[in-house]
Amino acid sequence: MAARRLSSLLSRSLSSGSASKLLSQGRSVSRFSTAAASEELITPPVHIEYTKHLINGQFVDSASGKTFPTYDPRTAEVIAHVAEGDAEDIDRAVAAARKAFDEGPWPKMSAYERSRILLRFADLVEKHSDELAALETWNNGKPFEQAAHSELPMLVRLFRYYAGWADKIHGLTVPADGPYHVQTLHEPIGVAGQIIPWNFPLLMFTWKVGPALACGNTIVLKTAEQTPLTALYVAKLFQEAGLPPGVLNIVSGYGPTAGAALASHMDVDKVAFTGSTDTGKIILELAAKSNLKPATLELGGKSPFIICEDADIDRAVELAHFALFFNQGQCCCAGSRTFVHERVYDEFLEKAKARALKRIVGDPFKKGVEQGPQIDSEQFQKVLRYIKSGIESTATLECGGERFGSKGYFIQPTVFSNVQDDMLIAQDEIFGPVQSILKFKELDEVVRRANATRYGLAAGVFTRNIDTANTLTRALRAGTVWVNCFDVFDAAIPFGGYKMSGIGREKGIYSLHNYLQVKAVVTPLKNPAWL
Repeated sequence: MAARRLSSLLSRSLSSGSASKLLSQGRSVSRFSTAAASEELITPPVHIEYTKHLINGQFVDSASGKTFPTYDPRTAEVIAHVAEGDAEDIDRAVAAARKAFDEGPWPKMSAYERSRILLRFADLVEKHSDELAALETWNNGKPFEQAAHSELPMLVRLFRYYAGWADKIHGLTVPADGPYHVQTLHEPIGVAGQIIPWNFPLLMFTWKVGPALACGNTIVLKTAEQTPLTALYVAKLFQEAGLPPGVLNIVSGYGPTAGAALASHMDVDKVAFTGSTDTGKIILELAAKSNLKPATLELGGKSPFIICEDADIDRAVELAHFALFFNQGQCCCAGSRTFVHERVYDEFLEKAKARALKRIVGDPFKKGVEQGPQIDSEQFQKVLRYIKSGIESTATLECGGERFGSKGYFIQPTVFSNVQDDMLIAQDEIFGPVQSILKFKELDEVVRRANATRYGLAAGVFTRNIDTANTLTRALRAGTVWVNCFDVFDAAIPFGGYKMSGIGREKGIYSLHNYLQVKAVVTPLKNPAWL
């Protein structure tokens, strides 16, 4: 169900009728579609209630009294001022989580009762999904229809999935060579420090918090400074669901202060981070130098998307477009290296360019809009610098390449052809709406080139040949390979990377392993004759 919901935007666009209808609803401006199906505008919230840290069940100011602004990426205007946490606030939050774990009811509560609280929380999220989707769009810039119809249902589904796991975590009995009874216990690891990114604030909150709570841990979570608002909102819903004080603590702030303090804290038993590879290295070093705490890292990617010569080109174009441009290109697993077989390259390129030109860019609160703004000025300028490097190389700019509109952080959907493997746009994670199309001839060649990257998060394959699909899925060095689909994120499907794309897996049963300790208990048998 969740996988179908998250890919529903793609499914609708792959239908030729619905795609034609959607594209005909925009009006052409600067060769790109803008506005949307209608001028209907969903009004964002006008009052932000939760801007303080959540520590030990209370919303509190920063110890320093400092705040920082959070912005609307559509306009670059300030939405609200949020409490700015630093090491002292992290200390307070960790102390609350430590006490809640060591003395509080959560780890000692029956797993069934923990499950019921998670289910109540999921029900509350479902009840408030419209407000949450509007807040997510306002703070992040993603299309409201994406947030409301794909991401919020996935959040609900994921928490119900983890609620189902809570009372099914158990150990084993182990045969031993001798008169001993041996059993293993799977116990919560303790206080989990979690740091989430800005591209999918609510979903990344879920990927981190869901399994940690299901296993009985307590949490200190640092939001991304760009998008702190929705995590604070759902924290209040957790309180309504009956989560005891101190079990979930949320501190907003910057990486070098609050984030570093959390990763290096001696009383944090485990750290989980999603973000860039460079920051992941810092997190891992801080975790090791403090108390050698284990780290789960979900980092960057430069995913190959391979279009084979037998592909249905129209479907391949739409899928490759979705794989790259979804969420303004701000996906760690985006199919940002589109490899196309030389026999279908020209046809694919022509249609890929036409599709990008028809992409509906505009206010994410308007119906039918496919692409909103980039998250902030820093990311906006970074993407434009990569586009400039592509233009200055021997790649061909097919369309786009400039800002869209006169305010906010909108960028035209951009397509480059004749891209070579050694170009920056083919090597670096751009994290924006920039599609690089490369040509290949042989299967062995494209495997070698696809794997010639420091990343290994995901890959896509489009072919009608089962032998080709089997060959590529086994040869590609990536944590996820999608065949004739992309960005399918079911609650039970593990996600994580090879190489410098990270350590560990999230979602599914694999995510539980990140938050459990295994204890062996050995007891002598008094009467071994009964063995």
